[in-house]
Amino acid sequence: MIQRKKTKQISVGKVKIGGNAPISVQSMTNTDTRNIDETLNQISNLEQVGCEIVRLAVPDDEAAEAFKIIRNKTDIPLIADIHFDYKLAIKSIEYGADCIRINPGNIGGNEKVDKVLECAKSHGCPVRIGVNSGSLEKDLLKKYGVTAQALVESAMRNIRYFESKKFTNFKLSLKASNVPLTIETYKLISEKTDYPLHIGVTEAGTIFSGTIKSSVGIGAILSLGIGDTLRVSLTGDPVEEVKVGFQILKSLGLRQRGVEIISCPTCGRTEINLIKLAEKVEDGLKHINTHITVAVMGCAVNGPGEAREADYGIAGGRGLGIIFKKGQVLKKVSENDLLNEFLDILKKDNID
Repeated sequence: MIQRKKTKQISVGKVKIGGNAPISVQSMTNTDTRNIDETLNQISNLEQVGCEIVRLAVPDDEAAEAFKIIRNKTDIPLIADIHFDYKLAIKSIEYGADCIRINPGNIGGNEKVDKVLECAKSHGCPVRIGVNSGSLEKDLLKKYGVTAQALVESAMRNIRYFESKKFTNFKLSLKASNVPLTIETYKLISEKTDYPLHIGVTEAGTIFSGTIKSSVGIGAILSLGIGDTLRVSLTGDPVEEVKVGFQILKSLGLRQRGVEIISCPTCGRTEINLIKLAEKVEDGLKHINTHITVAVMGCAVNGPGEAREADYGIAGGRGLGIIFKKGQVLKKVSENDLLNEFLDILKKDNID
């Protein structure tokens, strides 16, 4: 059992972050925020797979005005992502942002940061301090290079400044595209502060390579008990980010949502088309939010034993299959009927 480090708690809309709250999964739209209908459609798709917080880019005034409309058309907590223009941060807060993401170093100086914090304080809006390896201060780059020490010192500067302004309603992210650097950075910052941490590997890559990179990096950080909310950054449909995020949490026993499939890798003993069957089972159960374990096994060596450990299970061979529930055999059916019979049983058990 992973023992999570206790952090301060903030609220991003209806979602609690830090403290004893579950580790939340968030994503960011890749639509043009100014295209309101397209952005709302993507937000809806993200909600359907369990996304709990959505971040939107707000690069100009037109996007800010669109953000205001979008805010009024969805209930999911929204974060406004701001760079360079402090006025856009203020507008987004006034338009109902549940949180804003800024890099204080590129917002235009302390005077402008102060105005953002003043507005955030008056509206009860939390701030995410975002520090990235690609946008470190010049003096820190000269002193350390791109290292965990540089990222952490940058974050600590911002923390001390925010605290000097009596503003503590914030979370932190310190991201790099390098996995070992990201892990080292989060280990170091977690030793220095108890503000909630948003974790992730930035610019992780495509669906395939980015999923692996994120799973290794985020999984390693979480296994240390570090992290209060996460985003998997993938070059692709953000829906996949959410799916991967929940799968990472599920694999570590930190969140239980949807179906957990246990399936063997197949070998020369397999006498059923297990690969096709496992893929069909996964696709057929993707709509289920109830947490259940389903075993899809292909031979007598591991099949029956693993299936009995699962809530539900299928084990098969030589064109036949057996359906289990909590260790009890329910049916023995032909391979061709196995999937439909299995789905019918779940439907009768009101698994949804």
